[in-house]
Parts: sequence; structure tokens; C-alpha cells
Amino acid sequence: MDARDLHPAARAELKTLSKDNADWVARHLVTAALLVDSDPEEANQHALSAARRAGRVAVVRETAAITAYRLGDFATALRELRTYRRISGRNDQLPMMVDCERGLGRPERALELGRSVDRAALETPVQVELAIAMSGARLDLGNPTAALGELEIPQLDPSTAYSWSPALYSAYAATLEELGRQDEADEWWARVDRAAEALAEAAEDDAWETVDVVEEAIEVDEFDESGDDGSGDDESGDDESVELDDAELGDAEPGNGYVSTLGDDDDDDTDDDLDDDDSDGAADQPGEIDEDNPPRHRRLRSRLSHRALRSTASTWS
Repeated sequence: MDARDLHPAARAELKTLSKDNADWVARHLVTAALLVDSDPEEANQHALSAARRAGRVAVVRETAAITAYRLGDFATALRELRTYRRISGRNDQLPMMVDCERGLGRPERALELGRSVDRAALETPVQVELAIAMSGARLDLGNPTAALGELEIPQLDPSTAYSWSPALYSAYAATLEELGRQDEADEWWARVDRAAEALAEAAEDDAWETVDVVEEAIEVDEFDESGDDGSGDDESGDDESVELDDAELGDAEPGNGYVSTLGDDDDDDTDDDLDDDDSDGAADQPGEIDEDNPPRHRRLRSRLSHRALRSTASTWS
């Protein structure tokens, strides 16, 4: 692994560390990103190792949260996400925080947390993820009608497929089934397949594009980036869409969205900051998985790979 394989925005966050420590942390973040899907437990160990040396760096705490979430350790993930939000000032992981509250069997708190932020201020993919998580919390409370209402947002557009459309369509179809509206659910399940196929075809077409790359050696300061804080890096591809054939989609239209409720997140749980030292200790063991409360509608995409890896096409020796 090479520290240069870390996304530039993430590397910029490590500028407060010494060069050797930053390189060491960067390698662990890259490894965690590569393993989060195939081996989340090992990915979590690397994230914890990075957090021991850079516990006050936002992307490090975010990585620790995502890997814990993938393990089903919702208590740890929620604690790490609170710390990430406090350090970064960002709400882009709010849907995962809501889902963690669900995983802990606290759907009421999940809804309260989801209403604590103005959804209009969130980026579009985050709005969609939050709608799915909030809908799941409504289902946890046995209210499928309200769950359907959470999903009836402007992004529930059957004519255009975005990267987040299959997940949103799937949640909508599953909720229709909960309401016993099977015919409508079948239409939306079909839209899931069509959207996924259209997105895959578009990605395949893009693969044939030719780009001339000119390499030249330049001298830069250590971890000196352009000043981008990474606020938009992981969403750069989320606005790309694929038009779907109206003739195939049918005439069903979604509802007219929702009105969010503003409030404050008054959670008093204490954040456990890890020491930013240069010692290489053994990583903590992940927490216990709450198997008694498996949340439904878990369709949250992990942005770990988007934030951490400079290129998913990288090859490793």
C-alpha cells in the first residue's frame, strides 16, 4: 500500500501529522477502504490502528465508524460518527447515524435525529439515504403508511436513473408490499432492475472513453493539496443520470415529497477520543453485534471507498 493512493482530500486532512505518521495512517486508511466490502472485520482493525495515531482527524474517525457499521457494531459506529460530525462540522453521515439508532432498537430516537437537520441543506444523495433510513424507522414502529410517505420525495423519479435510484426504488417497493399493494410493488421492483441495467450500461459505455494522460514530475510540499476540504469529492459522480424509456416505465407517479422539521441534536453521549500518539499498539476488538434488532431498509452506500481511495482502478503488488 502507498500513502499516495489515499484520496487527496483525505490526505489533506492528515497535514497536521508528522510525515512518517501521516504515511502510516494513510496506508491503514487505504487498506480499510479496500477491505471494507470483502473483510469488514479486518478493515475495522486497520481503521482502529489509524485512529490510535490520528484520533482527532475527521476522516480517520469516519473510517472507524463505517467499518464498525459494516460489522453491525452500531453503538461504536454511532459514537464514532458523533465524533466525526463534531470534528468536521458535516452532516453527510447523518443517514448512517439514524440507521445506527435503528440498529440499537431505538427508532424513536432515530426519527428525532433525522429531523434535527434541515434536509434541504443536505446534498441530494444524502437526502435520499436519509429518506430510506427514516422510512425504515417508521417500519420499525409498525407504521408502513408513514414509511411510504418518507420515501415520496422528488428524487423518486421513475423516468431517470441516478446512482441512488435502485436503492430508493427498492425501499419504495418493499414498503408497498408491507401495505399489501403488491401490484404497485411489482412495478417498482421492475423499475429497480431497469434502473440498475441502465446504470450498468452507462458505466460500460464510459469505460470505452479514451483519455490521454501526460505524466510530469513536480515538486510539492508534503501532503500539500489544493485546499479542497473534500466536501464534494465523494459526490462528484452522483449527479450523473440515465434517462429511462417512458414507454417501459408505466404511468405511476410518486408523491410530492416531504416537509422536514428543524431541531437540535441534544444527544449527551460522550465521545471517546483516541490518543494521537506515535505508538503502534494492537487494535481494539470490535464491539458486540446487536442481532436482535436487524433494521430494514438498510440501503446506505458506504462512502469510505469514495473518500479514501484516489482511484478504485488502482492495482497493488
